[in-house]
Amino acid sequence: MGLYYYDWTYIIFMLPCLILTIICQVKVNTTFSKYSKVQNSRHITGAQAALNVLNAHGVRNVRIEQISGNLTDHFDPRTNVIRLSNSVYGSTSVAAVGVACHEAGHAVQHAEGYVPNKIRSFIVPVANWGSRLSWIFIIIGMILPVQYNFCITLGIILFSASVLFTLVTLPVEFNASSRALRTIRETNMLSADEYVGAKKTLSSAAMTYVAAAATAVMQLLRLLLIANRRR
Repeated sequence: MGLYYYDWTYIIFMLPCLILTIICQVKVNTTFSKYSKVQNSRHITGAQAALNVLNAHGVRNVRIEQISGNLTDHFDPRTNVIRLSNSVYGSTSVAAVGVACHEAGHAVQHAEGYVPNKIRSFIVPVANWGSRLSWIFIIIGMILPVQYNFCITLGIILFSASVLFTLVTLPVEFNASSRALRTIRETNMLSADEYVGAKKTLSSAAMTYVAAAATAVMQLLRLLLIANRRR
């Protein structure tokens, strides 16, 4: 009965999120692939685009480096480095410019002390430990008799930290894209049609964070339901 109930909660809570995640991942890959084939008329590379965003906001002392992989682009606030993947760093595609400017947007957030970004950075170590330890306590609590339900409660509290992280990530990611697109438009980095392509690329990428947040919230609700049924 317990196993059946466990599977039932997974189907109701998690299966829709899994489908949403797959759809969003396919969408971001296809959109990036589509606009990777569209070259911008000014022949600006991803690295140059990122630098343009930094200069437009007066941000200095941020390095831009190339890394291997596809869509592995990120900004590292610990070293103040924007790392752009092979498909972005030297590419002059509309997609590359959009992604590079987005990562530069994160660097601008860091330089300007954007509050949600500070909150996310503060939560990172707690969320990392919470995601690692939460399931250990939850599984132990599920195996042991009901009187050990406090293990499940502790696991849920730890898991909540990672949920909070995914929720705080949303405004950070949307704001980085907003900064990127606004700078692209204000500096005429791309033409009107090219701008639309960059916007679609970043919008599809943003939906993956929405899917991650939805998945985390639904998982938390599922765990709360399981814990309540065991009481």
